[in-house]
Amino acid sequence: MSEPFKALERAPRDSRHPLTEILDAVGFNESGLIPAIAQQHDSGEVLMMAWMNREALEETLHTGRVCYWSRSRGKLWRKGESSGQQQHLKSAALDCDGDTLLLQVEQTGPACHTGRRSCFYVALENDEARITAEPLIDPDTLYGSGKG
Repeated sequence: MSEPFKALERAPRDSRHPLTEILDAVGFNESGLIPAIAQQHDSGEVLMMAWMNREALEETLHTGRVCYWSRSRGKLWRKGESSGQQQHLKSAALDCDGDTLLLQVEQTGPACHTGRRSCFYVALENDEARITAEPLIDPDTLYGSGKG
């Protein structure tokens, strides 16, 4: 754990700390990425997990529109740029170690590229996997011939 996050363990409630100092201490992995969990701000529904690099995180914090790092495309990915199903940031928080983000968002439509509201629709139960949700929108309608 980095020294800044160690110091935050004893920081009083509502104390303020320079954002740059905190971002410098974030535990980005060897690829420069941090996992970001997107949660619907009003219902608590976990929508998806994606990756952010520092640039994506800073853009998200400054614009309020959630931006991720697409590992498959090797570039910034503004949620909804292909599908129109955007995420607008309500709040962002780092975990105690500074290596995972929790984003409270306002999700328009489905968050998952399969057309489902949440990416977490495969329940693992005993000796089988059960699909727990139907697509809200057909993926071909969302993305045409490509995945978003």
